[in-house]
Amino acid sequence: MNALKRRGACRALLAAWLLGLGASLAHATVRVPGRDQLYRPQVHFTPRRHWMNDPNGLVYYNGWYHLFFQYNPYGDRWGHMSWGHAVSRDLLHWRQLPVAIAQGRHTVIFSGSAVVDWHDTSGFGRGGRPPLVAVYTANPRHGPGLQTENLAYSTDGGLHWHKYTHNPVLNIGLQNFRDPKVFWYAPQHDWVMVVSKAEQRRISFYTSADLKTWTHRGGFGPAGDTGGVWECPDLFELPVANRPGQRRWVLKMDVQQHQPGTGGGGQVFVGRFNGRTFKASNPHPQALDLGEDYYASASWSDLPPGGPRVVTIGWMDNWLYAQAAPTSPWRGAMALPRRLSLRWQDGRYRLLQRPIGALAKLRAAPRRLGAFTAAQGRQLLAVPARGRAHEIRARIWVGRRGAFRLTLGSHDGRSVTLGYSAASGKFTVDRTGQYRFSPAFDSHNVAPLPTLQGEIELDLIIDRSSVEAFVNHGTLTVAERMFPSAGAYTVGVQTRHSRVQQMTLWTLRSIWHRAGAPRR
Repeated sequence: MNALKRRGACRALLAAWLLGLGASLAHATVRVPGRDQLYRPQVHFTPRRHWMNDPNGLVYYNGWYHLFFQYNPYGDRWGHMSWGHAVSRDLLHWRQLPVAIAQGRHTVIFSGSAVVDWHDTSGFGRGGRPPLVAVYTANPRHGPGLQTENLAYSTDGGLHWHKYTHNPVLNIGLQNFRDPKVFWYAPQHDWVMVVSKAEQRRISFYTSADLKTWTHRGGFGPAGDTGGVWECPDLFELPVANRPGQRRWVLKMDVQQHQPGTGGGGQVFVGRFNGRTFKASNPHPQALDLGEDYYASASWSDLPPGGPRVVTIGWMDNWLYAQAAPTSPWRGAMALPRRLSLRWQDGRYRLLQRPIGALAKLRAAPRRLGAFTAAQGRQLLAVPARGRAHEIRARIWVGRRGAFRLTLGSHDGRSVTLGYSAASGKFTVDRTGQYRFSPAFDSHNVAPLPTLQGEIELDLIIDRSSVEAFVNHGTLTVAERMFPSAGAYTVGVQTRHSRVQQMTLWTLRSIWHRAGAPRR
């Protein structure tokens, strides 16, 4: 049996399996091979095997969150780009499914988005069910060429995908024209596509009535950080939490080869969007994340009512060293999903990011510490190789001249240090001594951060090979990979003219013990 027939047979067997098990599948026990591998994260999504980068096609439908992602089905380095696929009921416990949209004979499948076409404007629907439609960039497989925007659709809830026979649907003759984000703009009853002219550092806006024929409407940029090419734009509307009745639009793009010391490369503009053009209120953008490992974030479309309005997820890696990361047989991890909000703060609109509330379901064995100082340092955790993930929540009084440091380190000097100085008003992320697999891994990033009436609040999620920090209710966030020697590390805190007011530590249960998959 040749490879093509084998692949078809496997997909047929999967469909039959899903159909036969029905609703009971949602409660199936799933164990990921190698979940106890040295650096395998326990609360972050990683593929079973092979290479993964940008999240794609994030969509919610019929009780399931779909996570598609840039995926190489044949190896642990970038190449053979297709859309990998995973599903979840709660954005925490994931089940990886077969490749959704595979590379073709002439093109590979780059980043994009997906929507539920509720009114079947595309005509792809079957039997009264709305189709799911993915809009993605096709890149020439052999040598340089034009990047174009293309469609694929699913009529069975996202399990199987078919490429549109009349692709591409948008071709403007550019080699770097990519990463379409599509959403329904209700005031004008049409679809909007936000797409990057990468080398021009410009975001373009298109509209369509049917997802097939697109009309150019306007653009934004260059602005802010133009040190590298612009990629992976996103655009969404949020209420301003502390200004009742006010709403603003958030435009995000990522910058490759971004300005050093500023984090992973994402930048955020807040302003107004009228369905055609975007006008920024803040000429100086907000950095999306102070860590080095938060890139290509994207938001879920068609979220259910009653929950967060906007939820995003980002690739927790960096192009400077991701292909050399010391993990096997997989490479690449996703950050935790984040719920977003918008506030008017310190004379500007500020995007706040917090981990999704469902994370609390993973907490176990709480340990609460009363107020203490640690001028000589205090060890909080000692995590063995292949240890559990942990969460630490702390409130630290720094006053006008205090400072503190939290250090995650191993015995050979590899460490990640998070710190704050009230005198300078700046938060620092320092990652040193881990350059053995790549000289680009060491970093030192700094950002201004006002206190909350003299205090700093921290929420840290520490996994086997990463740390994520949410500071002052998500005013500042940090996502950093780390690879401690032998996988074992300690967590310690040191205070200077400051005091830990309150601290709680939890172990976090592994997400790999169960997951499901949608019915056909």
